[in-house]
Amino acid sequence: RLGPELEICGYGCSDHYYESDTLLHSFQVLAKLLESPVTQDIICDVGMPVLHRNVRYNCRVIFLNKKILLIRPKISLANAGNYRELRWFTPWNKARHVEEYFLPRIIQEVTGQETVPFGDAVLATKDTCLGAEICEELWAPNSPHIEMGLDGVEIFTNSSGSHHVLRKAHSRVDLVNSATAKNGGVYILANQKGCDGDRLYYDGCAMISMNGETVAQGSQFSLDDVEVLVATLDLEDVRSYRAEISSRNLAASKVNPYPRVKVNFALSCSDDVAVPTCMPIQWRHHSPEEEISLGPACWLWDYLRRSNQAGFLLPLSGGIDSSATACIVYSMCHQVCLAVKNGNADVLADARKIVSDETYVPEDPREFCRRIFTTCYMASENSSQDTCNRAKLLAEQIGSCHISLNIDAAVKAIVGIFSMVTGRTPRFSVYGGSSRENLALQNVQARIRMVVAYLFAQLTLWTRGVPGGLLVLGSANVDESLRGYLTKYDCSSADINPIGGISKTDLKNFIQYCIENFQLTALRSIMSAPPTAELEPLVDGQVAQTDEADMGMTYAELSIYGKLRKIAKAGPYSMFCKLINMWKEICTPREVASKVKHFFRMYSINRHKMTTLTPSYHAENYSPDDNRFDLRPFLYNTTWSWQFRCIDEQVNALYFLKRQLAFRVIV
Repeated sequence: RLGPELEICGYGCSDHYYESDTLLHSFQVLAKLLESPVTQDIICDVGMPVLHRNVRYNCRVIFLNKKILLIRPKISLANAGNYRELRWFTPWNKARHVEEYFLPRIIQEVTGQETVPFGDAVLATKDTCLGAEICEELWAPNSPHIEMGLDGVEIFTNSSGSHHVLRKAHSRVDLVNSATAKNGGVYILANQKGCDGDRLYYDGCAMISMNGETVAQGSQFSLDDVEVLVATLDLEDVRSYRAEISSRNLAASKVNPYPRVKVNFALSCSDDVAVPTCMPIQWRHHSPEEEISLGPACWLWDYLRRSNQAGFLLPLSGGIDSSATACIVYSMCHQVCLAVKNGNADVLADARKIVSDETYVPEDPREFCRRIFTTCYMASENSSQDTCNRAKLLAEQIGSCHISLNIDAAVKAIVGIFSMVTGRTPRFSVYGGSSRENLALQNVQARIRMVVAYLFAQLTLWTRGVPGGLLVLGSANVDESLRGYLTKYDCSSADINPIGGISKTDLKNFIQYCIENFQLTALRSIMSAPPTAELEPLVDGQVAQTDEADMGMTYAELSIYGKLRKIAKAGPYSMFCKLINMWKEICTPREVASKVKHFFRMYSINRHKMTTLTPSYHAENYSPDDNRFDLRPFLYNTTWSWQFRCIDEQVNALYFLKRQLAFRVIV
């Protein structure tokens, strides 16, 4: 029996790992597991932090029949991107070395053991040999399974705490299958699943692989708290597979052996000849659109049920972003109804608690959506009738409780206070105002919407005589956050944001997916409309303001900038050098230079907004999330004088070279 990484306390404890309470309570739970009849006659591998000689390690505790066989500390710690394991743990750097670990009294009383092996060792049972890896070790270039396999280990376990990123699942599957393709063996991976209290969603995908082929696949997205994956395999298949790989056998003859902990136990029976074994299967991957539909939906459900709130409120503007957020909530309602239909008693109990009805059974997603989801269209004099109609129609189709209101009175009151104090009245640029006035008037509208959203979130259910409050959902996408195309403390400021890590391009594809799979025809007009903030006055009753014109760049360009900045680690000059080749068919070097400078100028001016960014579902590796993923200053020299000068010098050199070549051709 294998479980995920640090499963006893939970992977996301963060600085709580420093607390002795976390260690104490982990051992208390371990004692309960050791005593439980459920864990008898099966080798159990559980994860928890362990303090050995005053050093804290991320460990696997492997036990059988009330006896601890081995405590195996993690060797390679995850310390990039969202992970900071080196902050809390120390890697075990003593390869193939085992020490005595003195058990706490609470465990000694159960096991009767005073000390147990602690270190880098493997288990030798009567019929096979098992070795453990922990999450990051599978991704390391010198993974332990390589030399363990050469030393005769036939079954590898991996307890993982791997989060969901769009288009990532295949990488994990490929790594597991390749681990046994070259060296043979059985590989078992168990991963966390669900929201662990922060921005990450751990996406399961438990799997069992043998000799390079998948034989069992767990679900990637599910509302089930527990999922058990089982496979019956023949160890002779591993041995015969390895027997004909001469290069593997030559390397095995020279390997430095692992310490072996002998276990008087067999994983197989003597009379199991007729037991059928599992056959290889084809891994079924979700499309990115399905991932967006399922991952953030499961994350929202976990957040809702654990926060003890009664539902969500979303400012629904009739644009792509807020509509995508609404569709994710609708998808969540689908998942809840499906789980209840399939007999998930925990989900049913949570749903009843959320709606405050002990007899309620969610069967229809639209009906459940109406109980837990409120959408609100907040019009101003700059809003068009088209967006109002789109928001209303979408709300009808998903079943949300929809509110339409007008914020003009509040806007005029706020601006009136300013005018009364200063004696000046700001104007929009179309009426002769300056850019400062224009921006300030837009920001007032945006910020009032945040205040109104929170007021309705707190009191809407009160007006209906229903207990509880609503979580406010934000709907700023990853590209707008990167560019800073949002008002600080506007409707982007919310409790949580399910699309904050998703690009505009992927959201458009997701909207198309919802049209086809949820029959939400209202989304067609939303898809065809140009994205707009609707914060500037209408022209002849029509929207004149568009997002891309305001930003000075397209959403497609923004995605490229984001990937180069974060994933390719490119500063202004490196980004320019890459883009002059990527865009050589559509832009001159001088145009590329202008675009790169504009992006970095706006990025640095607006970076401070990331410090107050609403906690968002992490779905992209180029997320600008300031919390722990993208650690950068929020006060920049926005002129980038040295970097931009290098770009200009390169542009001039390219034009000089081009003129020289042209001159040579003429001569």
